[in-house]
This record gives sequence, structure tokens and C-alpha cells, in this order.
Amino acid sequence: MELVLGTEPTRRFLWMEAGGACRKLLETVMLVQPGENVVITADTSSDERIVDLTASTAYSLGAVPTVVYYPTAPTSTLQPPAPVAAAIQSSDVWIEYAVAYTLYSDAYKAAMASGVRYICLTGMDIEMLVRTVGKVDYLKMIELGHHMCTLLKQSGEVRVLSSSGTDLVFTASHVRDVIQPGRIADKKGEPVMLGGQNGWMVEEGEEVNGTLVFDGACWPPEEIGILKEPIVLAIDAGFIVGVEGGSEARILERWLAAGNHPNSYRMAHVSPGFNPGVTRCSGRIVEDERVFGCIEIGFGKSPSWDAPGHTDGVNLLPTISVNDIVIEKDGIWIDERMRQLCRELNVAGY
Repeated sequence: MELVLGTEPTRRFLWMEAGGACRKLLETVMLVQPGENVVITADTSSDERIVDLTASTAYSLGAVPTVVYYPTAPTSTLQPPAPVAAAIQSSDVWIEYAVAYTLYSDAYKAAMASGVRYICLTGMDIEMLVRTVGKVDYLKMIELGHHMCTLLKQSGEVRVLSSSGTDLVFTASHVRDVIQPGRIADKKGEPVMLGGQNGWMVEEGEEVNGTLVFDGACWPPEEIGILKEPIVLAIDAGFIVGVEGGSEARILERWLAAGNHPNSYRMAHVSPGFNPGVTRCSGRIVEDERVFGCIEIGFGKSPSWDAPGHTDGVNLLPTISVNDIVIEKDGIWIDERMRQLCRELNVAGY
């Protein structure tokens, strides 16, 4: 991730604005109630300012905060230490700030089965919290996401093109279960993510073929983050069958091979991004996959199958068509209702 030297790493950077944003996160998004146990998990790569602020804000709301730190794992989706797993399973609300997030792990699945309300905010820091939560009309953003879900659900075929070389076709004989993970945590045992992303899991019965180009960001492997040059992936029946590009493509290729598992190459989900607070990649995947107008696609571990890890990549300026009707052109939404909501969110260009 990028580090801005000077004021950004200090304890007082945006501390007033962050206080309001954190209260919105806990009250409006996570619906924290007095007496609830709020477990905050962080690894040694997390921003301690946001961890401390979340704990103090939860306490001010009458909840009981517990903070658990542990060593940073070598990659995401791995099982956390046993005491971490026990803490999250016994919580009412679990907020994850770990950079090497535990989503899809057995500990995560057990916590969901216990009815925990969970949000994955991997790698979030103070500045990101203010931009992506504090300064955003969160409920209006969710409304935009719901309308986008409606557009995508109606599709038998979705095609994604881009000037960087993406030409990917998704064909399904069933109605896609398009969801918005960045929503309000009003249901026990259903995870939520940072607002500004929706999409669908690529399940059995959906054919995916063509070329996918990551031109914004890719993580993990941790050596990449913001891309210096595109990574070109050949996709056949939903699996990566070729990786082309420069040095970063070779890094990704080695990372995929190191898993020694066929599902490492398997497409897991497709997710358009639309958080008004994210206008460029930063190297922190939780916001990179929500760059307004982008499309992000993940490979590897998913709720439906196992794999050694999970990686996400971003295409910044896609053209998306649904049943041959263009709904987004070069990163700009064409659908009129989408455009109206973008104007209400004060998104530039609408």
C-alpha cells in the first residue's frame, strides 16, 4: 500500500472526522446495541489508530468491546489462531481489520453459523474510513447497489469489455443470485462488506470464457498491489489457463502455482465497484475493488469450494452489457436510473 509521509501516519490525522465515521460504521452499518459483545480482530499489519477508535466508539455506545491482535499470516483466508477463533464465535458483532483476512476460513464459517454479524474491513486505515464511510451517503449508495443488482439479475449473458483488452463472456441458464455484500448488517450469520460493491458467485452451470485484464490492482500476492503493467488472463470454462504480462504477471503465476490446487485458478466471483469515496487504487484491496465504475473478479477459495487462498484483481474502466444492452461504458454508467443515483451521490461525470 502507499504510505504518505508526514501527517498521515500521526495519531491526530483526521481524528475528528474519523470519530464521526466510526460512529456511522457501528450505529448505521453494524447496528451495534448496548450490551452486545463487539470483537475487533487485527493483525500486526493493521492500523492501530482505527482499532483503538473502534473499541472506544463501541464502548461509548454501551457495547462491550474486545480487541484481539495476532501475527500477520502469510496470505489471506487462512485459519486464525485458536483463541481468535474462539473469541469471534462468541461475539455478537465481529469487525475484522486484519490485512491477512480470515474470510472463508473454518473459523469464519463457525462464527457465521453462530449468528455473528461480521464485516470484513481488511487493511482499513483512518483516511479510508473517512472517505469510504464518513463522507458517503451510505444509504443512497446501498440504493444504487440494489438497482445495479436488479439490472444484473435479469441477464442470461453478461459481457465485459475494456480498452485494455478484456473480452469476457458470462453465460448462465439460471437466474443469477446477484447480491450486495456492502449492505446493513441486519441479519445474523450473514457477512457484510464495506459498501460500494455487489456481484455474484460463479457457480456450477455458468460458463465463463475469454480474456480478462487486470489493469488497476491485484492482491494477493502481497508483492503486487497497485499494478505497474497489466496482467492478462486467458479464461476457459471459468478457469485461468494462461497468464501473460511482465514481472507482476510472473509473480501472480508463481503464486497460483504454489497453491498446487486446481481451484486456485477457478473464478469465484464477479463484483462491480461503486463507492464514491474511491477514485483510484491505493494497494489496499478492500477499497481497490470498490473504485467507482470498476469491475473486480476473484479467484480461488469461495463459500462453495476450498482452495489454498483467494486473490482479487481490478479492471478499472469496463464496458458491461447485459443481454446485448450496454449498461456501463468505459467505467461510466449508461442506465438512466443509475445515472440519477450517481448525481444524487455527487459522483463526478454525471
